[in-house]
Amino acid sequence: MTTIRNNLQRVHQRIADACAQAQRPVTDVTLLAVSKTFGPDAVRQAYEAGQSAFGENYIQEAVEKIALLRDLPLQWHCIGPVQSNKTRLVAGHFDWVHSIDRLKTAQRLSEQRPPELAPLQVCIQVNIDGGATKAGVAPKDVAALAAEIAALPRLKLRGLMTIPEPVDDFAAQRALHMRTRALFDQLREAGLPLDTLSMGMTADLEAAILAGSTMVRVGTAIFGGRPPLSSRA
Repeated sequence: MTTIRNNLQRVHQRIADACAQAQRPVTDVTLLAVSKTFGPDAVRQAYEAGQSAFGENYIQEAVEKIALLRDLPLQWHCIGPVQSNKTRLVAGHFDWVHSIDRLKTAQRLSEQRPPELAPLQVCIQVNIDGGATKAGVAPKDVAALAAEIAALPRLKLRGLMTIPEPVDDFAAQRALHMRTRALFDQLREAGLPLDTLSMGMTADLEAAILAGSTMVRVGTAIFGGRPPLSSRA
């Protein structure tokens, strides 16, 4: 537990330093702890250290983990791909989905969201750098998709998410994130009430915050290296 608590403190300090450099209040940025492949005990330790929002990539693993942690007031974010046969699980168990890249997926999530739950908070995943192996919507197609998602009754469109290809240079990292920020600003100017830029991870959170990120997704810096996972869903 001490290691996770100390790691969280270090990450929060990095966020605070980046916010100070960007002349932004630290309350502008939410830390999402990426707990994929780590068990319920690690999540409990992070919760006891003050963390309440967790990101998961693998749906079946996440659903089992969520069930084991029902006693805690946690917020669960799906940050991985959502296959058509998993939309009902996602709609019934998660609070947020960051990885929507197709209207069909959004429609299924809206239709399958249980009526007793609050609307599902969603972000559109943008393939901002055109990576051939990356999921996400091309920047030119985001505005049309955003307008259609915003009209779905059981979803609330919050913003954009990106996972650009890693680059080592800080200026290059920031430039990539600024492209997403510019797209985000365009959508807001068009009348969409967006408030979330989910961008930045362990290696580039400072550059993302300087570019305007409101939510950073950090796993390795909190939980350490990923353990092997025998089956991923």
